[in-house]
Amino acid sequence: MNPRVNWFFEKESPWQEAYAKLRVILLDAGLSEELKWGCPCYTLNQKNVVLIHGFKEYCALLFHKGALVNDPQGILVQQTENVQSARQVRFKDAREISKLERGLKAYIQQAIKVEKAGLKVTLRQTGEFAMPEEFARRLQASPALKKAFAALTPGRQRGYLLHFSSAKQSKTREERIARNLERILAGQGLLKVEL
Repeated sequence: MNPRVNWFFEKESPWQEAYAKLRVILLDAGLSEELKWGCPCYTLNQKNVVLIHGFKEYCALLFHKGALVNDPQGILVQQTENVQSARQVRFKDAREISKLERGLKAYIQQAIKVEKAGLKVTLRQTGEFAMPEEFARRLQASPALKKAFAALTPGRQRGYLLHFSSAKQSKTREERIARNLERILAGQGLLKVEL
């Protein structure tokens, strides 16, 4: 147990009992416990394997390379269509964890094998993401913007494309694009508060 992570398990939460059960299972698997993104993250040789996190309606184990984990029980969930690598196992209470414990341990061991083997998820290329027509027009009208966008890392490009295209209305897409032009021109990624 990593004392830096204890506060997560001690804080008031509807998932406190479930978190404690998940912690024991993960520590028994021989993983190192760290604090990342404000959540307990379990690593192997400093590589992320699985994370515990909670939401309003459920708590979950997030397998960082879950797309590579075999799912015979059909319990792995892709959070959204844009999540390429991670998969969750969701729980409503500690009893569900107890029922699935044997299977969970097998999934964790599989995730460890994936990490030991150095396997990587093949991610979609930036060009495979939808380019909102409002942004395409802006890029065409401004060579400086086009050059700045092309200079961004693929991850930053995808972040912007997903953020812009997720707006349902053209007006909202235009507003999002306008708010982020300076950041793109400065070579910066999307602000997390934008999401």
